[in-house]
Amino acid sequence: MPTPDVTVIGAGFSGLSAACYLADAGANVTVVDRHPQAGGRARTWEKDGFRFDMGPSWYWMPDIFDRFFEAFGHRVSDHYDLRRLDPSYRVVWERGEPWDVPAGLDALRRFFGDKEPGAEQGFDGFLAETKYIYETATQDYLLRPSLSLFEFFDARLVVELYKLRMLRSMHSYAQGFFRDPRLVQLVEWPVLFLGASAKDTSAMYALMSYADMALGTWYPMGGMHRIIEGMVSVAEERGVRFRLGEPVREITLAGRKTTGVRTDAGAIRSDAVVATADYHHVERELLPKRARQIPERAWKRKTMSPSSLLFYLGVKGSLEGIPHHTLFFDEDLDRHMDAVYQHPRWPARPLFYACAPSRTDPSLAPAGHETLFLLVPLAPGLQDDEAARERTYHVCMERLEKHLGRPLREQVVLKRSYAMRDFEADYAAFQGNAYGMANTLRQTGPLKPPLRSRKADGLYFAGQLTVPGPGMPPSLISGELSAKVLLGDLGLSTGARRADAAE
Repeated sequence: MPTPDVTVIGAGFSGLSAACYLADAGANVTVVDRHPQAGGRARTWEKDGFRFDMGPSWYWMPDIFDRFFEAFGHRVSDHYDLRRLDPSYRVVWERGEPWDVPAGLDALRRFFGDKEPGAEQGFDGFLAETKYIYETATQDYLLRPSLSLFEFFDARLVVELYKLRMLRSMHSYAQGFFRDPRLVQLVEWPVLFLGASAKDTSAMYALMSYADMALGTWYPMGGMHRIIEGMVSVAEERGVRFRLGEPVREITLAGRKTTGVRTDAGAIRSDAVVATADYHHVERELLPKRARQIPERAWKRKTMSPSSLLFYLGVKGSLEGIPHHTLFFDEDLDRHMDAVYQHPRWPARPLFYACAPSRTDPSLAPAGHETLFLLVPLAPGLQDDEAARERTYHVCMERLEKHLGRPLREQVVLKRSYAMRDFEADYAAFQGNAYGMANTLRQTGPLKPPLRSRKADGLYFAGQLTVPGPGMPPSLISGELSAKVLLGDLGLSTGARRADAAE
């Protein structure tokens, strides 16, 4: 058959992943993105010698990144220098000493035993069960395109409903292993960005806790954007063309058939389109009404993951006294979760996260300075105004200064805030969401918006609002799944170009 032309909308993790798999199979691929820089939410911002990753800052599940690069004959080390952080992160509690969570299973096991007598046994049991969940998910269930419920109607899944802890909450699951509420919170916090509190999230997502504890927290020197640069390199090696700074205005159709896209520069003809931009935006703004799959009333019933308020701060002097990652759990978690999920409002005493990447990577700041950013989870769709942002900034900085034992605000020489209206403006994010759709049981697998359009032939989706969900590793998998479904529909197989070159 003739070589297919495919347009990918969006140069984030899922778009770059899809482009690489499609091009590797022999397709002619063009990636179009509204921003002049590839990366999507993983873009960078630079000013006055400071460089910030605008989005993801946690490098977990390193095996998924290894898997991606190895699929194209590369290694992670070909593209960036990966360092394991030790401590993995610090947790600041309301009372008592902060906890520096060590790297490595032996050290972590001793750490748990020091915090609660006998917790080593709970740690061993928790790790054994979550290892099974993680490996089963990443080697099977997360790799299913979820086009139909029938993909999951198999005897193995029925048996594994218990083993995968699908029908139990993460909170009650963690309580089965540990008594100290801080240890419970320590193993359940990774699920908080999936769209619900640990009390309302399936314990299946304890796979995130396994990734945290067993696989570790890492950092690519130079910043998270080094991953994007590596993916762009792989794509260009396979002939992918990039048209950056060129917003897509329309996905063009002839009847039901997708024929390409229209940008401000004109039409791009293609046999198929992979849309990795915000799913709601694509359906509402880029498609005619007849090609929309999900009614607006259904979108309003969707449960979104949190949005975020971020502050990018350039600091004069040293940030000595805090590690790369610090979680401030020094306020009531349930009250903050209520403000995010049950009764949306700006939290008066928010939990927050501080990242000081220049503690690991001095190249991110001018000599004698450091980079710092703060993140506060917020309910999506809140009224976003400067007064609320500024009030939250001072609340968080006051607590950070208390932890450090010295003033810090007077050292801030660069400051930028970023929240809901910025996510909407830069990414057309539905309700200003930062992480996509919540991974509730009603929004898991085939119950998420589908990878393949049911109303426009040749239109496919990838990214955080479809399967498998939010985060860098799931987005890599999402692009792969969408590409493989598309290739299967065209009768092509992955790796065809490399196979031809080898003959």
